[in-house]
Amino acid sequence: MAKINLRPWREELRAERQKQFITVLAGFLIISAGLGFLWHQTVVNNIDYQEQRNNFIKNEIAQLNKQIKEIQQLKKRRDELLERMRVIQDLQGKRPIIVRQFDELVRVMPDGVYLTSLSKSADSLALQGVGESNSRISNLMRNLDESDWYKEPNLSSVKALSGDETKSAFVMSVKQETPGSEDKKKGGA
Repeated sequence: MAKINLRPWREELRAERQKQFITVLAGFLIISAGLGFLWHQTVVNNIDYQEQRNNFIKNEIAQLNKQIKEIQQLKKRRDELLERMRVIQDLQGKRPIIVRQFDELVRVMPDGVYLTSLSKSADSLALQGVGESNSRISNLMRNLDESDWYKEPNLSSVKALSGDETKSAFVMSVKQETPGSEDKKKGGA
């Protein structure tokens, strides 16, 4: 007699394959979920690491900015000190010049003329004084013009003194010049 298998082997095989498929699918989903979780953790760790680096860089930049401000303040202070030193050196260098200018002023002053007021602003002198005659005042102007230390005398006013008609009060201005300074300007140009 022929062997007949009445068991539903195809259905069992199909059920067995379906179980295997579900097992493989579940394993694949678990592995995929695990890989996804690992990838997510890696990204989160990388972001945290980068944020730490950014914070470190921000802190270093803040410290460098403080140092830059300190350096700028030190440079400003140094410039101020250099300016003070330059002014002091200029004053020390001009001390003999001032003496020479006053000495020259005494030399150009003719007899019969005396000063009542002397003021300086920048490179000009304002002179006020009294002269015994107008010719002596004009002689003072000529002497100032011929001097190496003074140039361009400008007489502002001459008035006869009340009570003494022979004397005249005058107001004039004259520019101060250091001899050789024009040579330096011409040579430097």
